[in-house]
Amino acid sequence: MIATDSTHRSDSSSQSGQTQEFQSRLEAARGGDSEALGCLLQWYANYLTLLASTQLDRRLQRRLNPSDIVQEAMLAAHRDFGDFRGQSQGELLCWLRQILIHTLHRAFAANVKVAKRDVRREVSLDAVANGLENSAINLASILPNRGESPSAPMQARERAVWLADQLSELHPPYRDVIVFRVLQGMSFDEIAKRMDRSGGAVRMLWLRALEAFKTQGEARDVCE
Repeated sequence: MIATDSTHRSDSSSQSGQTQEFQSRLEAARGGDSEALGCLLQWYANYLTLLASTQLDRRLQRRLNPSDIVQEAMLAAHRDFGDFRGQSQGELLCWLRQILIHTLHRAFAANVKVAKRDVRREVSLDAVANGLENSAINLASILPNRGESPSAPMQARERAVWLADQLSELHPPYRDVIVFRVLQGMSFDEIAKRMDRSGGAVRMLWLRALEAFKTQGEARDVCE
């Protein structure tokens, strides 16, 4: 019991430190510190890239790169940061998602000739963001319990950013099968068609991806 309380205090201290660092960088960025703003926005690059990638089907993937879309969104965030009035990470994430939505719309309009109803992605992108937060909780459950309470909305958002960072370090096929299965809710048969693999191969890939994700998380905990 003592060890559990100690772990909980350690996690709370870590979260408190991250919140303080966020506030410090936010204040510095608002004071005109371009380097602080760059570091602050970079925290969410993997998160935004993951969201952008979920919006690109095979047709769009041949024309658009999620990293390029996010880079353009980040440039817009730098340019328009004076418009951000929020004080929390959650508010910043919402603001960045809206910038990403507009960036995606411009990219779709420039690269694909489709009806307007096909490029109105606000609802789907918000749903993806919510799914990412929920998926972060579900996937984090396979890692060692660090005494956290991920049910709180703020922690859900923090875990969503954490999940995106974790996934960015995985071998691309591992990352893709986790995104398709957990975030987009695809069946193994649907994933097999998407990845041009057999159903059996996708199931094996899924198991290996989860094991790699778990091992990676355990290794990071040891380092921390």
